[in-house]
Amino acid sequence: MSEQPEKENEVAQSSAKTNEDAVQNEAKSIEEIAEELVLEPIPEQPIDPSRLAIEQRLPEDIDLSDPELFFNRELSHLQFNARVLEQAMDENHPVLNRLMFLCIFSSNMDEFFEIRVAGLKSQIEYGREKNGPDGMHPRKVLQLISDHAHKLVRRQYRILNDIIFPKLAEENIRFIRRSIWTEKQAAWVKRYFRDNVLPIISPVGLDPAHPFPRLANKTFNFVVELEGRDAFGRENGLAIVPAPSSLPRLVKLPDDVCEGGDNMVFLSSIIHAHADQLFPGMTVKGCFQFRLTRNADLEVDSDDIGLDLAGALRTELQSRHYGSSVRLEIADNCPAHIVDTLLAQFDLAEQDLYCIDGPVNLSRLMAVLELVDRSDLMYPPFSPGLPNKLAKSGGIFEAVRQRDYLLMHPFESFSPVVDMLSEAAKDPHVIAIRQTLYRTGARSPIANALVEAARNGKEVTVVIELRARFDEAENLALASRLQDAGAIVVYGVVRHKTHAKMILIVRREGPDLTRYVHLGTGNYHAGNARLYTDYSFLTCDKEIGDDVHRVFQQLTGMSKELKVKKLLHAPFTLRDRLLDMIAQEADNARAGEPARIIIKVNSLTEQRLVQALYKASQAGVKIDLIVRGICTLRPGIKGVSSNIRVRSIIGRFLEHTRVYYFYNNRVPMVYLSSADGMDRNLNNRVEVAFPIQDYKLSRRVKKELEYYLKDNTQSWLLQSDGSYQLAKPRKGEYRTAQRALMNDLADNAR
Repeated sequence: MSEQPEKENEVAQSSAKTNEDAVQNEAKSIEEIAEELVLEPIPEQPIDPSRLAIEQRLPEDIDLSDPELFFNRELSHLQFNARVLEQAMDENHPVLNRLMFLCIFSSNMDEFFEIRVAGLKSQIEYGREKNGPDGMHPRKVLQLISDHAHKLVRRQYRILNDIIFPKLAEENIRFIRRSIWTEKQAAWVKRYFRDNVLPIISPVGLDPAHPFPRLANKTFNFVVELEGRDAFGRENGLAIVPAPSSLPRLVKLPDDVCEGGDNMVFLSSIIHAHADQLFPGMTVKGCFQFRLTRNADLEVDSDDIGLDLAGALRTELQSRHYGSSVRLEIADNCPAHIVDTLLAQFDLAEQDLYCIDGPVNLSRLMAVLELVDRSDLMYPPFSPGLPNKLAKSGGIFEAVRQRDYLLMHPFESFSPVVDMLSEAAKDPHVIAIRQTLYRTGARSPIANALVEAARNGKEVTVVIELRARFDEAENLALASRLQDAGAIVVYGVVRHKTHAKMILIVRREGPDLTRYVHLGTGNYHAGNARLYTDYSFLTCDKEIGDDVHRVFQQLTGMSKELKVKKLLHAPFTLRDRLLDMIAQEADNARAGEPARIIIKVNSLTEQRLVQALYKASQAGVKIDLIVRGICTLRPGIKGVSSNIRVRSIIGRFLEHTRVYYFYNNRVPMVYLSSADGMDRNLNNRVEVAFPIQDYKLSRRVKKELEYYLKDNTQSWLLQSDGSYQLAKPRKGEYRTAQRALMNDLADNAR
């Protein structure tokens, strides 16, 4: 086996036990280790005996509010992260993509702790504990999260150290341990430390005059154990060394000090090797990396906003980095007395402690993709497709005037959406543009087109949702840029996030005004359109244009609920219409008619929606749910959900389309939407769902849903105990939805 990189926290020889384990691992092949790491299905929560009793009751005796019929939301979320982690074990992915999935898992877990775990802790701290539909108390949920999360983190580092790093070493991509640096490498690193690290690093010795520094959320730090007295006679024993965020966490060694390939060292190794230079005259007994995760959820009190949401949000952003402590990650060779000191300092319990067998914050390993030029170790690029008529038309408005267009990204190009705005910005016949923006970027092509339109004298009105989590600062910058260009910018509705994806372009054509509309399931972000699966719909249908106009009226002005003809509009009509359509399928099944529901969403948690699906299943409706992430519905319960199948597709692209399909007694109804089946989407956000009325386009959506239902390679099937099992195809019968869509829609899929 190839040499493996050191843990960043290594400062001395490993223990005899660790050496013994290392020798044993060296004797094993990567394939043997991979066999050891086969994922065992983990139930989402312990099975209560009463759950089994549900199946003994008659359907009419079953209370569909019974907590045993609902999975816990947070534990289901954690299960999704586990499925992402498993992509690092999938040999169908190129090795650098497998590393990328490990990084994505780390990023996902960060947000999970910053938001979801922090929220549970806040409930307990402020005495606001609230059981969800599953009936589980927040304290119990936190304990189960800790149990599962610790297992996942241990698994993550085992995959990294025993599988991914050796695989990369086979491809001459190496992470060089400082214990094996050559003289040339050590000399180069010493110069790097002297020139780039030492001038900007600020160690803090702990004593009464130097209290524990206030560490920001997720910053990279070291705790150093010292021996001796300094020049002032101080002898405290501990110091904190914050690693400046400006320093790269991974440094590539120059070719002239290596023997070929791509060779890198961790910043932590550089700091460890020269920790004594930070404390001249003192003895460094140990140097251990750690990272603190804090509550990062912004809470802007609507009663305190006044007339300036942007100002209130700017103020709140300043405090995001210093919320309450949630998690401590620390080197696993850190002595217990130091660990206890840090836990006490941050007011954390042992269940909040994660001992790390490698570099903390693996998401920073994404830098490898930029430091090495190895496209052969990643998925090959492809060219997104474009419908012929759209590509050959004399302009986007002429093409859309003739027919509706449906695009599925990333397999089909996002450029028509950008082109429509760019054309509108220059077209003298366009008099007004309205758009909602959620996650876009202040310098994106969409933003540039809107700025150009405003400067060209168009009436540009933009509804920016400032509170798009972790994009708040970017959205504030976007709002300022648009306002400077002369656009009217509003921030939606204070108590309801604006999550709908809409563009409305008003164009004068002869004596008439024609409305051109884009509606989507995803954000107006060209980068995301290459990574997420989403639908874009282009139309100049008069009634849809009128509906979108009314929704914008409601967002930018003040009015009573406005009736819309074709769109479903949250928080007013979307949830109730979905419940009605589910109930209609149930009625059709009871009448002996064929009945079918297919729903594809990112998450499904809204209690009334879940209960409606249970009732439809009891009536005999065949229901397929494609739920990428959180799902609180429990499938496969006799008398309740035996007609419901739930699967999660995890692959090269992040599944993001939201589709609601109803057989409707042989006249299918197909809605695409910005909304997931969650309480927040259906009840507390501004969302839209739009019908696909064209027969060919609706058949196409159904066909693409069937690809997902037939996927037997990247499809995880939800079991009634809450565990997920990866589908196992027979030899030669591999079917992958994303591959099928790429073959159908992309120009040069490989």
